Amino acid sequence: MQSDRRLFVLGLASLGAASALAPVPASSALAGFRPRGQGGVDHSAYDALLRAYVKPDGQGYNRVDYPGVKAQIAALRAYIVDLQSVDPVGLSVDEAHAYWINLYNARTLEVVADAYPVKSIKSINLGGSFLFGSGPWKAKLIRVNGVELSLDDVEHEIVRALFNDPMSHYGLNCASYSCPNLATRAYTGANINALLRQTGMDYVNHPRGVSVNNNRITASKIYSWYAGDFGGRGNLKAHWTGLASPQKAALIGEARISGYEYDWSINAL
Repeated sequence: MQSDRRLFVLGLASLGAASALAPVPASSALAGFRPRGQGGVDHSAYDALLRAYVKPDGQGYNRVDYPGVKAQIAALRAYIVDLQSVDPVGLSVDEAHAYWINLYNARTLEVVADAYPVKSIKSINLGGSFLFGSGPWKAKLIRVNGVELSLDDVEHEIVRALFNDPMSHYGLNCASYSCPNLATRAYTGANINALLRQTGMDYVNHPRGVSVNNNRITASKIYSWYAGDFGGRGNLKAHWTGLASPQKAALIGEARISGYEYDWSINAL
């Protein structure tokens, strides 16, 4: 999930972490992507691909059949091309939210499938800043309304900045074990809120999202990097209990946060 989700260079870590604590304002250029219409998008082609190649393991975690995706890469690329031809400004808010999450995930899926087999998305070096020299997040991989965009641009300057919804974090997928699931369905204007909630519930109830042992909570670093998006560190337990099963919510309520972890292993079968 991108620039804030990488290990920081020693000495700049505190600066980078602090910048991730609050929702970011969109640049003037990317604020121009704010949705102002009532249009929609057909995501059925992408939906079919996800249903075929995203495989739930029965324990709350979805793995991706990347060789299968690679065999259907032409269809995935055609969908991405179609999405880039859409003017997202003309979409409704929910349709635009779904549009940008699907575009981010589909492009990430394509990048990983192209490079597969790889052990981590961080090993796919498509160029970046002096701070983040590896990974695909800084490269300009997307073009919408004539604007060249990186995955980081889509995540931070558009999704986080324009929609200002902490649930977005449960939709964006960075192809890594500790990331929230890549959903088995495409997001749409009709399902975006319910599907994000379901993906959030799956994440909080899985140990890679929130683990409770001996009255101590070890949570995903997403909640550290983006604490501000969730209302601050003091609101994390309330956020988790709102998504957790009754049994896990009780455990969370009695425990204290002891640390954060993140596993960048690829989310492959």
